[in-house]
Amino acid sequence: MSVRIEKKGPVWTIIHSRSEARNAIDPESAKAIYNAFNEFNKDKTAHVAVLWGEGGAFCSGWDLKYASTLSGSDALEPYNFPDAGEPPMAVMGISRLELSKPVIAAVSGAAVAGGMEVAIWCDIRVMEETSYMGVYNRRWGIPLIDGGTVRLPRLIGEGRAMDLILTGRRVEADEALKIGLCEYVVPEGEARSKAETLAHTLAKFPQSSMLKDLKSVRSQHGLSIRDAMKQEWSGSKEEIVKGIKGALEFVNGKGRGGKFEDE
Repeated sequence: MSVRIEKKGPVWTIIHSRSEARNAIDPESAKAIYNAFNEFNKDKTAHVAVLWGEGGAFCSGWDLKYASTLSGSDALEPYNFPDAGEPPMAVMGISRLELSKPVIAAVSGAAVAGGMEVAIWCDIRVMEETSYMGVYNRRWGIPLIDGGTVRLPRLIGEGRAMDLILTGRRVEADEALKIGLCEYVVPEGEARSKAETLAHTLAKFPQSSMLKDLKSVRSQHGLSIRDAMKQEWSGSKEEIVKGIKGALEFVNGKGRGGKFEDE
């Protein structure tokens, strides 16, 4: 099986293991990853997921050996958006999913083409210092179809996104950190452990308020400042009552000086 799940309390690590193909996504692995994240999202005991590619590569994109067997636009018919209702599974499996919980990408080696689109679908990215991203499909004449032209400009700004999308150039981890394409850079071999440590930190927080903030950030694109703030208020005001207990704990000395650990 190309995908497996390792669980440690509220943290699920979803592992893609097609090292012989540098973790390229074919229909079988797309479906397996899609099912794994749907399972994660529905499980009330699961709080944070880590996505990691086993064998030295995060994901090298769509499996071009499989793609080369397709003929004509009819081959992509199953992926078309319907006029109404939920969209079908994407070519890369998960890129159309809108989860209610956070996902952290643990990037080793290549996260290129569709693999880069999968990485920016995640909420936080941890890259190893030897890892890299890039719109490598540019050289083959294959466009971005899994959210790259949508999420990348929102993540790093339109100008930088245009540069990466049009040139298809390689982006090393240090540059990715500078331009906001990732949030952490760690030594080689440590992306998974850093991502899981971070996931356990997030899992310790009161979940309902954190998930309200997550939803607000994701859903404010395209709204005016006023409408976005109205949405933030209406979606989160009930959480303030719950947060009073936390405020009382702060008054009594917990969390002073930005300390988050349990005392």
